Amino acid sequence: MRQHTTILVPAVLVPAAALLAACSSSPSRGGEGRTPPPASTAPSGTRSGAPGPPRTVADGLKVPWAVAFLPGGDALVTERDTGRLLRVTPSGRRTTVGTVPGVDAQGEGGLLGVAVSPSFGTDRFVYLYYTAASDNRVVRATYDGRLSDLKPIVTGIPKGSIHNGGRLAFGPDKMLYISTGETGQGGKAQDKNSLAGKILRVTPEGAPASGNPFGTRVWTYGHRNVQGLAWDGAGRMYATEFGQNRFDEINLIQKGRNYGWPVVEGVGHRKGFTDPLLTWTTDEASPSGLAYAGGSLWAAALRGERLWQIPLSDGKAERPIARFQGRYGRLRAVVRAPDGSLWVTTSNTDGRGDPRPGDDRILDVPLR
Repeated sequence: MRQHTTILVPAVLVPAAALLAACSSSPSRGGEGRTPPPASTAPSGTRSGAPGPPRTVADGLKVPWAVAFLPGGDALVTERDTGRLLRVTPSGRRTTVGTVPGVDAQGEGGLLGVAVSPSFGTDRFVYLYYTAASDNRVVRATYDGRLSDLKPIVTGIPKGSIHNGGRLAFGPDKMLYISTGETGQGGKAQDKNSLAGKILRVTPEGAPASGNPFGTRVWTYGHRNVQGLAWDGAGRMYATEFGQNRFDEINLIQKGRNYGWPVVEGVGHRKGFTDPLLTWTTDEASPSGLAYAGGSLWAAALRGERLWQIPLSDGKAERPIARFQGRYGRLRAVVRAPDGSLWVTTSNTDGRGDPRPGDDRILDVPLR
């Protein structure tokens, strides 16, 4: 593959530069494919919220996919291929607290997202997204040291060998947001009657949330494969988006908007479609997890093998900064910990990476 260099810029500010990058893009294998990343042209300077030296919290994990913190500071971590839910303490002690029955771990499917109820102190609920024999689904479970009473609350999300979405997160409104992929069938992303290629917004019981734009579970549509959701301090919502051959994206998510796939990849300036907040080429990113901390968004890059810091100014993206490029391999999840640091997981044992001694691992990244 021909390598190229691209200056990274917020897409909405300089679409002409994005067009030039498109002309030099080399083909990718799509989705989460991996090629050696080119040299970064992002600035290397630090700013408030810059990361300090990472510390390994836990290693020897099997495709850790998502992390959600319990009120006491311990984390629940999913393993995609084993179907296990782990409890990991900040000191690194880990225990298996349950294995989710019925997980069909094939391709990019398996046990994916996890979220902890905003009312966990009273209801003891955790939420899990996984690929089953016939669909992707969200279940609610009781957690009191062990998983029990698993109850499906959203079923019928289309599944595939690729593009299963899978991120779960509670928003500031205490509604559950669910990201889904279009399973490699782009038309599903534009079909508002399909749950594929969407961001869904549901009540803690799984019903369509009040105020949803179409009276269904659908919040936004036209997505290829969203695996990262985050909110800034003002309550604005953002999502990562896997591109195909040209542009990966971060989008500012707004009620009822159409984000373009498969009609538009990257900036299109097309009526009826919402352009991304920022784009970068697929070999520099393949962004999965997303977090907000220290005035920046933080996106974990799989194919790009780096942690992207995207400073924000009143909801607008400033110039992204590449952190830890190539140092830890593929990065999957990034979550703000209760102490203000970031927990980041590697994804080198997922069949598309080059496992290193101790992989996969959870890193604790302090912010200055």
